[in-house]
Amino acid sequence: MTPLAILYVDDDEDIRHIVRLSLALDGGIALQTAGTAAEALVLLDRGPPPQVALLDVMMPGTDGLALLTLLRARPDTATLPVIFMTAKGRPADAALYRARGALGMILKPFDPLDLANQIRTLMQAGPNESG
Repeated sequence: MTPLAILYVDDDEDIRHIVRLSLALDGGIALQTAGTAAEALVLLDRGPPPQVALLDVMMPGTDGLALLTLLRARPDTATLPVIFMTAKGRPADAALYRARGALGMILKPFDPLDLANQIRTLMQAGPNESG
């Protein structure tokens, strides 16, 4: 079985480390991480696009919403499924993320033991049913 290829972009090294450890518990995931939008774009230029991108909303410089706009402008990532990971979890935020084309959001702090399942559940639900 081919592993689920995920790109996780977050400026917080500690959270990237926790996500790495969490998703390593699931043998069916291949994870790449980036600390900035610019690093993420370099990773995308180097290889095939992932099957899903997890984007932190609040990052210095290019934030998650701006990165989503950049991804949509690229032919190779125009339809890439995106899930936001954020501490901003109000219903209005979830509606904004879905309106911008994201599958939904995962709230921080997240359950490390359930993260892979949350990602797969959002991917299966699709953009109109997740949140």
